Amino acid sequence: MNRRLISSGSAFEAEIGYSRAVVSDDWIFVAGTTGFDYATMEISTDVAEQAEQTFRNIDIALREAGAGMRDVVRVRYILPDRTDWEPCWPVTRAWLGEVRPAATMIVAALQDPRMKIEIEVTARMP
Repeated sequence: MNRRLISSGSAFEAEIGYSRAVVSDDWIFVAGTTGFDYATMEISTDVAEQAEQTFRNIDIALREAGAGMRDVVRVRYILPDRTDWEPCWPVTRAWLGEVRPAATMIVAALQDPRMKIEIEVTARMP
């Protein structure tokens, strides 16, 4: 089995002990990702802006793995407040509307109260 770890450089990865993504054979598993800009470790207070940054972070990991958003087959959205979900729809549609992966939205608390959305994806190499 071929296994490769991908890091975003986020402080969370080293502190907690995980990788942004793991490539295993033809599969790419991207960890739950939030709207932090990993270069500055800042995060917007707006849920739609957080969703946009989250997808940018995921896209970077997928590209490093040799894939792209078009290769996503599964997505999980986790939000602490279900009323924040609908404002994210235009962002999710912009990133995955053509791909239309299998999707689930879960309401659950996140690690940091500033986080309003976390997104996890599974992709298959093109």
